[in-house]
Amino acid sequence: MSSSELQHIIEFSGQGLLPVPNTHDHSPISKRLRLLRDKSHAWFNVDFHSFKTITVNSYSEQRHVADGHLYLWDQDEDLATIIPILPKPSQQTIERNWSPGTLCSVPNSTNLDVFMDPAQNLKAVVYRINHESDETLYVDLEALDCDSAHPNAAGRTLYLSGLPGYNDNRVQTTSAKLRGFGRHIALQRSVEVAVDHGVEIYHENMWQLQIWDWQRSTTSNSVLSITTLHGIGFCFLGNDRILVAANDNLKLYSIEDIDQTPQLLACFLSPLPLSYIQCLLPMDDTEHRSLSHAQQTTYTSDAKHRLICLIASFPTRVFIISTRVFFNVDVTAAATSIPWNHWCPSNTRIFEHHYSCKVHVSGNRVLQAFPVGTSDSNPHEYVLHMMDFSPLAMTNRRGLGRVVKETSAINFTGKFAESLTISTSLPYVEVVSDRKFSFDKLKAMWIDKDRIYLLNTNWMRTLTTLEVIDSLEWTIGN
Repeated sequence: MSSSELQHIIEFSGQGLLPVPNTHDHSPISKRLRLLRDKSHAWFNVDFHSFKTITVNSYSEQRHVADGHLYLWDQDEDLATIIPILPKPSQQTIERNWSPGTLCSVPNSTNLDVFMDPAQNLKAVVYRINHESDETLYVDLEALDCDSAHPNAAGRTLYLSGLPGYNDNRVQTTSAKLRGFGRHIALQRSVEVAVDHGVEIYHENMWQLQIWDWQRSTTSNSVLSITTLHGIGFCFLGNDRILVAANDNLKLYSIEDIDQTPQLLACFLSPLPLSYIQCLLPMDDTEHRSLSHAQQTTYTSDAKHRLICLIASFPTRVFIISTRVFFNVDVTAAATSIPWNHWCPSNTRIFEHHYSCKVHVSGNRVLQAFPVGTSDSNPHEYVLHMMDFSPLAMTNRRGLGRVVKETSAINFTGKFAESLTISTSLPYVEVVSDRKFSFDKLKAMWIDKDRIYLLNTNWMRTLTTLEVIDSLEWTIGN
Protein backbone atom coordinates (compact mmCIF):
# COMPACT_ATOMS: atom_id res chain seq x y z
CA MET A 1 0.00 0.00 0.00
CA SER A 2 1.41 3.38 -1.01
CA SER A 3 1.68 6.37 1.29
CA SER A 4 -1.07 8.19 -0.66
CA GLU A 5 -3.42 5.21 -0.32
CA LEU A 6 -2.82 5.07 3.42
CA GLN A 7 -3.42 8.80 3.79
CA HIS A 8 -6.56 8.45 1.70
CA ILE A 9 -7.93 5.81 4.09
CA ILE A 10 -7.04 7.96 7.10
CA GLU A 11 -8.72 10.99 5.53
CA PHE A 12 -11.92 9.06 4.85
CA SER A 13 -12.02 7.77 8.42
CA GLY A 14 -11.20 11.17 9.92
CA GLN A 15 -14.02 12.85 8.00
CA GLY A 16 -16.52 10.08 8.81
CA LEU A 17 -16.85 9.00 5.17
CA LEU A 18 -17.10 5.78 3.21
CA PRO A 19 -15.97 5.25 -0.41
CA VAL A 20 -18.62 4.38 -3.00
CA PRO A 21 -18.27 3.03 -6.56
CA ASN A 22 -17.18 5.60 -9.12
CA THR A 23 -16.60 4.06 -12.51
CA HIS A 24 -15.89 7.44 -14.12
CA ASP A 25 -13.08 8.62 -11.85
CA HIS A 26 -9.65 7.38 -12.95
CA SER A 27 -7.67 10.26 -11.46
CA PRO A 28 -4.57 9.53 -9.35
CA ILE A 29 -5.24 8.82 -5.71
CA SER A 30 -3.04 11.77 -4.70
CA LYS A 31 -5.37 14.09 -6.63
CA ARG A 32 -8.46 12.56 -5.02
CA LEU A 33 -6.86 12.95 -1.59
CA ARG A 34 -6.12 16.62 -2.25
CA LEU A 35 -9.67 17.23 -3.47
CA LEU A 36 -11.10 15.53 -0.39
CA ARG A 37 -9.05 17.78 1.89
CA ASP A 38 -9.81 20.90 -0.14
CA LYS A 39 -13.56 20.26 -0.02
CA SER A 40 -13.36 19.89 3.76
CA HIS A 41 -11.37 23.12 4.04
CA ALA A 42 -13.81 24.96 1.76
CA TRP A 43 -16.52 24.80 4.43
CA PHE A 44 -14.38 26.99 6.70
CA ASN A 45 -14.11 29.61 3.97
CA VAL A 46 -17.69 29.81 2.70
CA ASP A 47 -18.72 33.24 1.42
CA PHE A 48 -22.19 33.81 2.85
CA HIS A 49 -22.54 36.92 0.67
CA SER A 50 -22.10 34.94 -2.54
CA PHE A 51 -25.21 33.01 -3.51
CA LYS A 52 -27.64 32.28 -6.30
CA THR A 53 -31.36 32.80 -5.90
CA ILE A 54 -34.34 30.95 -7.32
CA THR A 55 -37.94 32.05 -6.95
CA VAL A 56 -40.35 29.54 -5.42
CA ASN A 57 -43.89 29.94 -6.76
CA SER A 58 -45.59 28.51 -3.69
CA TYR A 59 -45.21 28.55 0.08
CA SER A 60 -45.84 25.80 2.62
CA GLU A 61 -44.98 25.11 6.22
CA GLN A 62 -44.08 21.57 5.13
CA ARG A 63 -40.96 21.80 2.97
CA HIS A 64 -37.88 19.69 2.52
CA VAL A 65 -34.65 19.64 0.55
CA ALA A 66 -33.55 16.19 -0.60
CA ASP A 67 -31.04 15.10 -3.25
CA GLY A 68 -30.81 18.55 -4.84
CA HIS A 69 -34.60 19.07 -4.97
CA LEU A 70 -37.03 21.21 -3.00
CA TYR A 71 -40.45 19.76 -2.35
CA LEU A 72 -43.41 21.40 -0.64
CA TRP A 73 -46.79 20.09 0.46
CA ASP A 74 -49.77 22.17 1.54
CA GLN A 75 -52.01 19.84 3.54
CA ASP A 76 -54.97 22.22 3.72
CA GLU A 77 -55.07 22.78 -0.04
CA ASP A 78 -53.70 19.32 -0.93
CA LEU A 79 -51.10 20.87 -3.23
CA ALA A 80 -47.57 19.59 -3.78
CA THR A 81 -44.53 20.70 -5.77
CA ILE A 82 -41.06 19.35 -6.41
CA ILE A 83 -38.39 21.32 -8.28
CA PRO A 84 -34.68 20.77 -8.94
CA ILE A 85 -32.34 23.31 -7.34
CA LEU A 86 -29.78 24.69 -9.81
CA PRO A 87 -29.00 21.20 -11.15
CA LYS A 88 -25.65 20.31 -12.63
CA PRO A 89 -25.61 18.90 -16.18
CA SER A 90 -25.06 15.32 -15.01
CA GLN A 91 -27.80 15.40 -12.36
CA GLN A 92 -31.06 13.54 -12.86
CA THR A 93 -33.93 15.90 -12.09
CA ILE A 94 -37.67 15.76 -11.42
CA GLU A 95 -40.07 18.70 -11.69
CA ARG A 96 -43.74 18.16 -10.89
CA ASN A 97 -46.84 19.92 -9.59
CA TRP A 98 -49.84 18.15 -8.07
CA SER A 99 -53.25 19.84 -7.92
CA PRO A 100 -55.90 18.87 -5.34
CA GLY A 101 -56.97 15.26 -5.60
CA THR A 102 -54.03 14.13 -7.76
CA LEU A 103 -51.50 13.11 -5.11
CA CYS A 104 -53.66 10.10 -4.29
CA SER A 105 -56.49 9.05 -6.59
CA VAL A 106 -58.42 6.94 -4.05
CA PRO A 107 -62.01 8.26 -3.75
CA ASN A 108 -63.17 9.77 -0.43
CA SER A 109 -59.65 9.75 0.99
CA THR A 110 -57.80 12.38 3.02
CA ASN A 111 -54.05 12.76 2.63
CA LEU A 112 -52.17 12.97 5.93
CA ASP A 113 -48.54 13.22 4.78
CA VAL A 114 -46.33 13.01 1.70
CA PHE A 115 -42.76 11.71 1.43
CA MET A 116 -40.58 12.16 -1.66
CA ASP A 117 -37.21 10.56 -2.39
CA PRO A 118 -35.86 11.87 -5.72
CA ALA A 119 -32.81 9.58 -5.64
CA GLN A 120 -35.08 6.52 -5.70
CA ASN A 121 -37.79 8.19 -7.81
CA LEU A 122 -40.23 7.41 -5.01
CA LYS A 123 -43.37 9.14 -3.79
CA ALA A 124 -45.26 7.84 -0.75
CA VAL A 125 -48.60 9.20 0.47
CA VAL A 126 -50.31 8.13 3.68
CA TYR A 127 -54.06 8.63 3.45
CA ARG A 128 -57.15 7.93 5.52
CA ILE A 129 -60.53 6.55 4.48
CA ASN A 130 -63.30 7.20 6.99
CA HIS A 131 -66.07 4.66 7.38
CA GLU A 132 -69.23 4.97 9.47
CA SER A 133 -67.65 3.90 12.73
CA ASP A 134 -63.92 3.68 12.10
CA GLU A 135 -61.03 4.71 9.87
CA THR A 136 -58.50 2.87 7.72
CA LEU A 137 -55.03 4.14 6.82
CA TYR A 138 -52.94 3.10 3.83
CA VAL A 139 -49.62 4.16 2.30
CA ASP A 140 -49.65 4.58 -1.47
CA LEU A 141 -46.35 4.11 -3.39
CA GLU A 142 -45.71 5.52 -6.86
CA ALA A 143 -42.89 6.58 -9.13
CA LEU A 144 -42.20 10.23 -8.42
CA ASP A 145 -41.73 11.30 -12.03
CA CYS A 146 -44.92 9.82 -13.52
CA ASP A 147 -47.37 8.63 -10.80
CA SER A 148 -47.25 5.06 -12.07
CA ALA A 149 -46.41 1.93 -10.07
CA HIS A 150 -42.85 1.99 -8.77
CA PRO A 151 -40.83 -0.74 -10.51
CA ASN A 152 -38.99 -1.75 -7.31
CA ALA A 153 -42.01 -1.78 -4.98
CA ALA A 154 -43.49 -5.06 -3.73
CA GLY A 155 -46.91 -3.53 -4.35
CA ARG A 156 -48.66 -0.23 -4.77
CA THR A 157 -50.17 -0.12 -1.27
CA LEU A 158 -48.64 -0.69 2.17
CA TYR A 159 -51.03 -2.00 4.82
CA LEU A 160 -51.01 -0.95 8.48
CA SER A 161 -51.23 -3.19 11.50
CA GLY A 162 -53.83 -2.35 14.14
CA LEU A 163 -53.01 -1.39 17.69
CA PRO A 164 -52.70 -4.63 19.72
CA GLY A 165 -55.56 -5.03 22.18
CA TYR A 166 -57.78 -2.30 20.71
CA ASN A 167 -60.71 -2.41 18.31
CA ASP A 168 -60.19 -0.34 15.18
CA ASN A 169 -63.46 1.51 15.71
CA ARG A 170 -62.08 2.96 18.93
CA VAL A 171 -58.88 4.33 17.34
CA GLN A 172 -58.67 7.79 15.74
CA THR A 173 -55.48 9.05 14.08
CA THR A 174 -54.63 12.62 15.08
CA SER A 175 -51.36 13.04 13.13
CA ALA A 176 -49.14 11.04 10.78
CA LYS A 177 -45.59 11.41 9.48
CA LEU A 178 -43.77 9.39 6.81
CA ARG A 179 -39.99 8.98 6.64
CA GLY A 180 -37.82 6.78 4.49
CA PHE A 181 -34.33 5.39 4.25
CA GLY A 182 -33.34 3.18 1.35
CA ARG A 183 -35.58 0.13 1.29
CA HIS A 184 -37.36 1.15 4.51
CA ILE A 185 -40.39 3.38 4.96
CA ALA A 186 -41.70 4.25 8.41
CA LEU A 187 -45.00 5.75 9.51
CA GLN A 188 -45.12 7.56 12.81
CA ARG A 189 -48.66 8.37 13.91
CA SER A 190 -50.38 9.61 17.04
CA VAL A 191 -53.74 8.09 17.89
CA GLU A 192 -56.54 8.72 20.34
CA VAL A 193 -57.95 5.50 21.76
CA ALA A 194 -61.38 5.25 23.40
CA VAL A 195 -61.02 3.06 26.48
CA ASP A 196 -64.21 1.69 28.10
CA HIS A 197 -64.01 1.33 31.88
CA GLY A 198 -67.62 0.30 32.36
CA VAL A 199 -68.94 3.45 34.00
CA GLU A 200 -67.41 5.85 31.50
CA ILE A 201 -65.20 6.05 28.42
CA TYR A 202 -62.02 8.07 28.49
CA HIS A 203 -59.50 8.77 25.76
CA GLU A 204 -55.87 7.73 25.87
CA ASN A 205 -53.14 9.15 23.65
CA MET A 206 -50.69 6.71 22.11
CA TRP A 207 -48.04 6.65 19.39
CA GLN A 208 -47.43 3.94 16.84
CA LEU A 209 -44.34 3.43 14.67
CA GLN A 210 -44.52 0.91 11.82
CA ILE A 211 -41.68 0.08 9.42
CA TRP A 212 -41.90 -1.65 6.04
CA ASP A 213 -39.34 -3.04 3.65
CA TRP A 214 -41.29 -1.59 0.74
CA GLN A 215 -39.23 -3.41 -1.86
CA ARG A 216 -39.99 -6.84 -0.35
CA SER A 217 -43.48 -6.81 1.19
CA THR A 218 -46.61 -4.68 1.53
CA THR A 219 -47.17 -5.84 5.12
CA SER A 220 -45.02 -5.65 8.21
CA ASN A 221 -44.87 -6.87 11.79
CA SER A 222 -42.22 -4.30 12.69
CA VAL A 223 -44.43 -2.19 14.93
CA LEU A 224 -43.85 -0.27 18.16
CA SER A 225 -46.65 1.16 20.35
CA ILE A 226 -45.64 3.84 22.83
CA THR A 227 -47.65 5.65 25.49
CA THR A 228 -46.44 9.19 26.14
CA LEU A 229 -47.90 12.66 26.60
CA HIS A 230 -45.01 14.50 24.95
CA GLY A 231 -44.64 12.93 21.53
CA ILE A 232 -41.91 10.78 20.02
CA GLY A 233 -39.16 11.19 17.47
CA PHE A 234 -37.09 8.68 15.55
CA CYS A 235 -34.43 8.33 12.89
CA PHE A 236 -32.82 5.53 10.92
CA LEU A 237 -29.22 4.62 11.77
CA GLY A 238 -28.13 2.81 8.64
CA ASN A 239 -30.21 0.05 7.10
CA ASP A 240 -30.66 -2.09 10.19
CA ARG A 241 -31.22 0.20 13.20
CA ILE A 242 -33.56 2.94 14.38
CA LEU A 243 -33.29 5.30 17.32
CA VAL A 244 -36.55 6.25 19.08
CA ALA A 245 -36.76 9.23 21.45
CA ALA A 246 -39.64 9.07 23.94
CA ASN A 247 -40.30 9.44 27.67
CA ASP A 248 -36.92 11.10 28.29
CA ASN A 249 -34.80 8.29 26.91
CA LEU A 250 -33.32 7.11 23.62
CA LYS A 251 -34.01 3.51 22.66
CA LEU A 252 -31.96 1.76 20.02
CA TYR A 253 -33.69 -1.02 18.07
CA SER A 254 -32.64 -3.54 15.44
CA ILE A 255 -34.89 -3.72 12.37
CA GLU A 256 -32.94 -6.42 10.55
CA ASP A 257 -36.00 -8.70 10.62
CA ILE A 258 -38.99 -6.71 9.43
CA ASP A 259 -41.28 -9.68 10.11
CA GLN A 260 -41.02 -9.21 13.86
CA THR A 261 -41.21 -6.46 16.46
CA PRO A 262 -38.03 -4.33 16.52
CA GLN A 263 -35.48 -5.80 18.93
CA LEU A 264 -34.33 -3.50 21.73
CA LEU A 265 -30.54 -3.20 21.71
CA ALA A 266 -29.97 -0.46 24.29
CA CYS A 267 -31.71 2.28 26.26
CA PHE A 268 -29.84 5.55 26.80
CA LEU A 269 -31.15 7.77 29.58
CA SER A 270 -31.39 11.44 28.63
CA PRO A 271 -29.82 14.06 30.89
CA LEU A 272 -32.63 16.50 30.06
CA PRO A 273 -36.37 16.25 29.31
CA LEU A 274 -37.20 15.29 25.72
CA SER A 275 -40.55 16.99 25.15
CA TYR A 276 -42.07 17.10 21.65
CA ILE A 277 -38.83 15.85 20.19
CA GLN A 278 -37.70 16.16 16.56
CA CYS A 279 -34.98 13.94 15.09
CA LEU A 280 -32.89 15.18 12.19
CA LEU A 281 -30.80 12.81 10.11
CA PRO A 282 -31.13 13.73 6.42
CA MET A 283 -30.90 10.97 3.85
CA ASP A 284 -29.02 12.97 1.20
CA ASP A 285 -25.50 11.84 2.01
CA THR A 286 -26.15 8.43 3.52
CA GLU A 287 -25.22 5.04 2.18
CA HIS A 288 -28.57 4.12 0.61
CA ARG A 289 -28.22 6.41 -2.42
CA SER A 290 -29.05 4.82 -5.77
CA LEU A 291 -26.20 3.63 -8.00
CA SER A 292 -26.92 6.18 -10.73
CA HIS A 293 -26.38 8.93 -8.17
CA ALA A 294 -23.47 7.25 -6.40
CA GLN A 295 -21.43 7.03 -9.59
CA GLN A 296 -21.22 10.81 -9.63
CA THR A 297 -19.47 11.00 -6.27
CA THR A 298 -16.66 9.16 -4.51
CA TYR A 299 -17.83 9.10 -0.91
CA THR A 300 -20.80 9.04 1.39
CA SER A 301 -21.35 9.52 5.12
CA ASP A 302 -20.56 6.59 7.38
CA ALA A 303 -23.69 5.85 9.45
CA LYS A 304 -21.42 4.78 12.32
CA HIS A 305 -19.43 8.03 12.37
CA ARG A 306 -21.73 10.96 11.71
CA LEU A 307 -24.13 13.20 13.63
CA ILE A 308 -27.78 13.16 14.49
CA CYS A 309 -29.66 16.17 15.81
CA LEU A 310 -32.44 16.03 18.41
CA ILE A 311 -34.52 19.13 19.06
CA ALA A 312 -36.50 19.20 22.31
CA SER A 313 -39.10 21.85 23.10
CA PHE A 314 -40.15 23.85 26.17
CA PRO A 315 -37.44 25.01 26.47
CA THR A 316 -35.79 24.49 23.11
CA ARG A 317 -32.57 22.50 23.32
CA VAL A 318 -30.53 21.11 20.44
CA PHE A 319 -28.68 17.84 21.04
CA ILE A 320 -25.84 17.14 18.60
CA ILE A 321 -24.87 13.48 19.10
CA SER A 322 -22.19 11.36 17.46
CA THR A 323 -23.71 8.12 16.15
CA ARG A 324 -20.62 6.18 17.21
CA VAL A 325 -22.17 5.78 20.67
CA PHE A 326 -25.06 3.79 19.16
CA PHE A 327 -22.78 1.30 17.42
CA ASN A 328 -20.51 0.57 20.38
CA VAL A 329 -23.12 -1.06 22.58
CA ASP A 330 -22.55 -4.23 24.57
CA VAL A 331 -24.76 -7.23 23.81
CA THR A 332 -26.11 -7.01 27.37
CA ALA A 333 -27.00 -3.30 27.09
CA ALA A 334 -30.71 -3.98 26.55
CA ALA A 335 -31.02 -5.43 30.05
CA THR A 336 -30.02 -2.23 31.88
CA SER A 337 -30.55 1.43 30.96
CA ILE A 338 -27.32 3.34 30.32
CA PRO A 339 -26.95 6.42 32.60
CA TRP A 340 -26.42 9.68 30.75
CA ASN A 341 -23.00 10.29 32.36
CA HIS A 342 -21.76 7.01 30.85
CA TRP A 343 -22.57 7.96 27.26
CA CYS A 344 -23.56 11.60 26.89
CA PRO A 345 -20.79 14.08 27.87
CA SER A 346 -18.00 13.14 25.43
CA ASN A 347 -20.36 12.20 22.58
CA THR A 348 -22.70 15.19 22.69
CA ARG A 349 -23.03 18.96 22.55
CA ILE A 350 -26.20 20.59 23.83
CA PHE A 351 -27.23 24.12 22.79
CA GLU A 352 -30.06 26.16 24.31
CA HIS A 353 -32.28 28.46 22.25
CA HIS A 354 -34.57 31.02 23.83
CA TYR A 355 -36.24 31.86 20.53
CA SER A 356 -37.10 30.14 17.27
CA CYS A 357 -34.61 27.36 16.54
CA LYS A 358 -33.19 26.72 13.08
CA VAL A 359 -30.66 23.92 12.66
CA HIS A 360 -29.73 21.27 10.13
CA VAL A 361 -27.07 18.55 9.89
CA SER A 362 -25.17 16.77 7.15
CA GLY A 363 -22.55 14.14 7.89
CA ASN A 364 -20.39 15.67 10.63
CA ARG A 365 -21.40 19.27 9.93
CA VAL A 366 -24.05 21.37 11.63
CA LEU A 367 -25.59 24.62 10.40
CA GLN A 368 -27.23 26.51 13.25
CA ALA A 369 -28.79 29.97 13.50
CA PHE A 370 -28.32 32.08 16.62
CA PRO A 371 -29.87 35.49 17.36
CA VAL A 372 -27.59 38.52 17.17
CA GLY A 373 -26.67 39.84 20.61
CA THR A 374 -27.61 38.55 24.05
CA SER A 375 -30.48 40.88 24.88
CA ASP A 376 -33.66 39.41 26.36
CA SER A 377 -35.75 41.39 23.90
CA ASN A 378 -37.05 39.70 20.77
CA PRO A 379 -34.24 39.33 18.23
CA HIS A 380 -34.42 40.82 14.75
CA GLU A 381 -31.50 39.07 13.09
CA TYR A 382 -29.65 35.76 12.97
CA VAL A 383 -26.05 34.87 12.33
CA LEU A 384 -25.24 31.39 11.05
CA HIS A 385 -22.74 29.10 12.76
CA MET A 386 -21.11 26.42 10.62
CA MET A 387 -19.77 23.66 12.89
CA ASP A 388 -17.57 20.73 11.89
CA PHE A 389 -17.41 17.88 14.42
CA SER A 390 -15.24 15.51 12.37
CA PRO A 391 -11.95 14.35 13.96
CA LEU A 392 -9.91 15.97 11.17
CA ALA A 393 -11.69 19.34 11.33
CA MET A 394 -8.85 20.90 13.30
CA THR A 395 -6.39 19.83 10.60
CA ASN A 396 -8.43 20.74 7.54
CA ARG A 397 -9.42 24.17 8.84
CA ARG A 398 -5.84 25.37 8.09
CA GLY A 399 -6.01 28.15 10.63
CA LEU A 400 -9.59 29.22 9.92
CA GLY A 401 -12.46 29.09 12.39
CA ARG A 402 -12.56 28.70 16.15
CA VAL A 403 -11.68 25.42 17.87
CA VAL A 404 -14.11 24.56 20.68
CA LYS A 405 -12.80 21.94 23.10
CA GLU A 406 -13.93 23.35 26.42
CA THR A 407 -16.90 21.89 28.22
CA SER A 408 -20.25 23.66 27.93
CA ALA A 409 -22.84 23.55 30.70
CA ILE A 410 -26.65 23.59 30.80
CA ASN A 411 -28.29 24.52 34.10
CA PHE A 412 -31.84 23.39 34.79
CA THR A 413 -34.24 22.49 37.57
CA GLY A 414 -34.94 18.79 38.09
CA LYS A 415 -38.18 16.98 38.88
CA PHE A 416 -37.75 17.61 42.59
CA ALA A 417 -36.83 21.31 42.24
CA GLU A 418 -33.15 20.52 42.59
CA SER A 419 -30.58 22.53 40.62
CA LEU A 420 -28.67 20.41 38.12
CA THR A 421 -25.85 21.07 35.69
CA ILE A 422 -25.33 19.01 32.53
CA SER A 423 -21.91 19.25 30.88
CA THR A 424 -21.09 18.16 27.32
CA SER A 425 -17.78 18.30 25.49
CA LEU A 426 -17.92 16.88 21.94
CA PRO A 427 -15.23 19.02 20.21
CA TYR A 428 -15.84 21.00 17.02
CA VAL A 429 -14.56 23.83 14.86
CA GLU A 430 -16.91 26.66 13.96
CA VAL A 431 -17.04 29.66 11.66
CA VAL A 432 -19.64 32.41 12.09
CA SER A 433 -21.17 34.27 9.17
CA ASP A 434 -20.39 37.95 8.91
CA ARG A 435 -23.71 38.36 7.14
CA LYS A 436 -26.89 38.81 9.19
CA PHE A 437 -30.22 37.25 8.29
CA SER A 438 -33.70 38.58 9.02
CA PHE A 439 -35.40 36.81 11.90
CA ASP A 440 -38.80 37.25 10.23
CA LYS A 441 -37.80 36.35 6.66
CA LEU A 442 -35.57 33.30 7.17
CA LYS A 443 -38.09 30.44 7.40
CA ALA A 444 -35.96 27.32 6.93
CA MET A 445 -32.44 26.19 6.09
CA TRP A 446 -30.69 23.02 4.99
CA ILE A 447 -27.17 21.82 4.40
CA ASP A 448 -25.90 18.91 2.30
CA LYS A 449 -22.41 17.77 1.29
CA ASP A 450 -21.89 20.72 -1.10
CA ARG A 451 -24.42 23.46 -0.42
CA ILE A 452 -26.38 25.61 2.01
CA TYR A 453 -30.03 26.38 1.23
CA LEU A 454 -31.86 29.33 2.82
CA LEU A 455 -35.63 29.71 2.34
CA ASN A 456 -36.86 33.29 2.73
CA THR A 457 -40.28 34.88 2.40
CA ASN A 458 -41.77 38.32 3.01
CA TRP A 459 -44.32 38.90 5.73
CA MET A 460 -47.24 38.62 3.27
CA ARG A 461 -45.76 35.39 1.84
CA THR A 462 -46.23 36.82 -1.65
CA LEU A 463 -42.56 36.28 -2.55
CA THR A 464 -40.62 33.17 -1.54
CA THR A 465 -37.01 32.67 -2.58
CA LEU A 466 -34.36 30.02 -2.04
CA GLU A 467 -30.76 31.18 -1.68
CA VAL A 468 -28.13 28.61 -2.63
CA ILE A 469 -24.61 28.97 -1.24
CA ASP A 470 -22.12 26.58 -2.82
CA SER A 471 -19.15 25.72 -0.63
CA LEU A 472 -17.03 24.80 -3.65
CA GLU A 473 -18.04 27.10 -6.49
CA TRP A 474 -16.80 30.24 -4.83
CA THR A 475 -13.84 28.70 -3.05
CA ILE A 476 -11.95 26.08 -5.01
CA GLY A 477 -14.06 25.83 -8.15
CA ASN A 478 -15.41 22.68 -9.78
